[in-house]
Amino acid sequence: MKAQFKYTILDGLRVRGGIFAVVFLMNLVFIVLGAAGLLPTAAKITAVSLSGVALSVIIIVNIVGDIKIIRRMFAAPGAYLYALTPVPRRKILAANMISMMIMDIVTTAVSIASVSWIAIDMSGDFMGESVWEMIRSSAYLSDWWHYILQALLFVALLVAGYLLVMMFIVAVISVRRSLFYQKRAGGVLTALTAVAAVYAMSLTNFLMIPFAAVSRWGMYFTITIAPGGIGLAMYVLLTVIQVAALFMVASNLMERRMNI
Repeated sequence: MKAQFKYTILDGLRVRGGIFAVVFLMNLVFIVLGAAGLLPTAAKITAVSLSGVALSVIIIVNIVGDIKIIRRMFAAPGAYLYALTPVPRRKILAANMISMMIMDIVTTAVSIASVSWIAIDMSGDFMGESVWEMIRSSAYLSDWWHYILQALLFVALLVAGYLLVMMFIVAVISVRRSLFYQKRAGGVLTALTAVAAVYAMSLTNFLMIPFAAVSRWGMYFTITIAPGGIGLAMYVLLTVIQVAALFMVASNLMERRMNI
């Protein structure tokens, strides 16, 4: 699994490494010059615009990189190497998912933090006072643990949500490549399976009744959770369970009956 993790990271960096390095250095220059007071307001506006465009580029590059990694798991010639590797498919799948998660989250988080920093610095020019001082004065020392806990829960939710989306995509492809491969109306059956899976996952929201409000949206069921608290923590746990279920389905299909 370590080797799979290493090769996936290296392959992913070939797609996004150079672009991320350019974006990171550009944002770093803007941040340093802004902190030193060397950027006029017009330059800061340009910096925010360029940093926002760079964030969009990073997102697009990450999507392209993820598609390349997923395609390598299911299509020749990469899939042949996975099939011949004496490693359980669950380990290969886990290594690929963890690699994608690290590269996507790190590059996107750094880019979002950079454009936010530059935008906050620019806002001070229009407000006539330092936004950083306002932020520091509004944070009460006695409540610091509450803010940290909420931030950690939201980060955990974002990571779990990301894994849920990616594992759902991989699971659907696994179903298409195994159960409905070269069958009549295979695409339709796969789509119906995906709809049924989403419906089944929406039914699991009823497990959140003690912690959240469940409502109907079309044929699906959604929940409303108050920010912070035990409800958000339980929703993160529910999402992790859904990710684990999709991982088991995808890895078992890839292990037993995968057509390349």
